Amino acid sequence: MKILMVCLGNICRSPMAEGIMRSKVKLHDLNIMVDSCGTAAYHIGEAPDFRAQQTLKKHQTDISGLKGRQFTVNDFDEFDLIFTMDESNYNNIIALARTEADKKKVEMIMNTVYSGENISVPDPYYGGKEGFDHTYKMLDLACDYILNDYGLVVP
Repeated sequence: MKILMVCLGNICRSPMAEGIMRSKVKLHDLNIMVDSCGTAAYHIGEAPDFRAQQTLKKHQTDISGLKGRQFTVNDFDEFDLIFTMDESNYNNIIALARTEADKKKVEMIMNTVYSGENISVPDPYYGGKEGFDHTYKMLDLACDYILNDYGLVVP
């Protein structure tokens, strides 16, 4: 299985989601590849925001080696599941879908927790440390739900 996490710039939410999911995959010794990207090209090649790195470091997860990249149409071929952080990212990815099969791979990440409610993971970039902590908690919960929903880990 291959999972892709998507936000706008790929320096806050999606690398946090990637790091959280990777740590859970390692903990449960699962055969899952996880990656992240952004819908915009703002931060290609850049490391995650320092505050995102610090937040994950508190939870024994190192994302300092990740580098920002932009979503491409080829990602539909490479990944089984594509999780977006908000409705704008969702709409941007759906607009690039070539087929219904592509569209079926895409879901807002918090819909795994609150089905059909289209709750966004807030972008912590312009907020303080508390925003990153809140984003961490939301993504940690969503990653647990993803693993449970797809039968990868039994609760």
